[in-house]
Amino acid sequence: MSSPTVEPGTKLAERFRLEDRVYESGGATLWKAIDEVLARPVAVHTFDPDFPRLNEVVTAARVASRLTDPRLTQVFDATEDDGHSYVVSEWVSGETFGDMIAGGPLDPERAAAMVAEAAEALAHAHEANLSHLCLTPEHLVWTAGSTVKLLGLGVDAVLNDVTSDDGAREDAEGLGRLLYAGLTGHWPGEEHDSGGLPVAPMDDGHFCTPRQVTAGVPGYLDTIVCRAMLPETRRGADPLTTPAELAEALASVSRPSPLPMPTPMPMTVLPVASSRSEGIDTAKPQHHTPPPRHQPRPMPRQAGGGMLNKVAMTVVVLLVMVAVGLGAWTLGRSIGNAGTPVTGEQSAAPTPTVAVATREVKPSSVIGFDPLGDREEGSRWASAAADGKESTDWHSETYDSADFGRLKKGVGLLLDMGESIPVKQVSIDFGGTSGGAAELRIGDSPDVDALTAVEKFNGLSGKKTYSAENPPKGRYVLVWFTKLPSYQGKFRGQVQEIKVLTTK
Repeated sequence: MSSPTVEPGTKLAERFRLEDRVYESGGATLWKAIDEVLARPVAVHTFDPDFPRLNEVVTAARVASRLTDPRLTQVFDATEDDGHSYVVSEWVSGETFGDMIAGGPLDPERAAAMVAEAAEALAHAHEANLSHLCLTPEHLVWTAGSTVKLLGLGVDAVLNDVTSDDGAREDAEGLGRLLYAGLTGHWPGEEHDSGGLPVAPMDDGHFCTPRQVTAGVPGYLDTIVCRAMLPETRRGADPLTTPAELAEALASVSRPSPLPMPTPMPMTVLPVASSRSEGIDTAKPQHHTPPPRHQPRPMPRQAGGGMLNKVAMTVVVLLVMVAVGLGAWTLGRSIGNAGTPVTGEQSAAPTPTVAVATREVKPSSVIGFDPLGDREEGSRWASAAADGKESTDWHSETYDSADFGRLKKGVGLLLDMGESIPVKQVSIDFGGTSGGAAELRIGDSPDVDALTAVEKFNGLSGKKTYSAENPPKGRYVLVWFTKLPSYQGKFRGQVQEIKVLTTK
């Protein structure tokens, strides 16, 4: 498509309507667009007819589209032909890393947690031989959904004509620069890549270490930064030369979690003159006049009242004595009949419910389960379903239909608990898929037919829970997909996280 015809309102593939031009550079234009089929915003790159690296950028986008880590920007479409070349990817809303540290460094643990997420995502990309090469504070985003997202994988390097003979080393250094920026609020690199951050101070021709710039930086994080990007200050420590090595070095850092929603204050009418919110008067003083107190009027004294009072007092004492006697007699009968079975119209007291104590059991191994096919179903991602992180997942291969392309009758995720245990509860998070069906099977054999189906789930979206009053025992817990949910126009099974509880 020639550049004069690419304007707001242009529709590509009869689906993607271009809305707002975000920026133009070197013959490539980034647009915010609307996917009219799925009614969602998307990012679209269009290219001038003479864009010199069109084949490379489309190829990189197609490689990125096959990656499944949710922390990487999803690529939905990449097309190259005469006049109609474009790349469609996920539109990400949130706060960039640069915006987060524009006012100063982050809490060290939070900065490290975000970079650790990016490192794990890049390690996944490098398994597919795809590097980023352009890591800046603007490429790392804390999304509106409270997750980490890494933008521009593969595509930005081609757009900027950046290459490297050692992409893993380059990305490890880029991650180190991001961590440096998060810890100090300064950028240890070229000013044009800083996202508006001040450039880090220098000492004898080298960037100062994070602890030299900002007080309170933990020593182990300072060392990780030095191992990744400051070779002259490593003090003999081995360098971190790949994203996977850096991710492993940061593995002990607690990961970012959504900020808790504030608990709403109960609406209470207070007997005070006014209330304040952030120093602003929100209500005028209200003066309440207390209701008049009605004092009891004294009764007139009557002649002979002394004798009447004595008689009344005597009657009251006698009544109290009778009531005490009846109470003692009733109590005695109750104690005497304590062992008598209840019969007739008498009602038995309800039996109190005793809460059963539970504990979580971590599986000894987790595998992708495909006994009816080639026995391999995404096992390299299987452990991610039981790692306690909602940002990682296991998923099956992608199929063209919900019935597994008619190749088999099911696939699943199999947990080996190490020994036979009473399975009290299983919680499964199926993530953002929709539709589909699955069974929860439990037993002492990894044979699918030997495992007993204890629960069936339909509409596989979000979290599902199985609980048993009389827990079945078994060594193996299987999430068995009998119908695949839809995913990005195709079909695949997914388990974001699974947790198994047993009785103590």
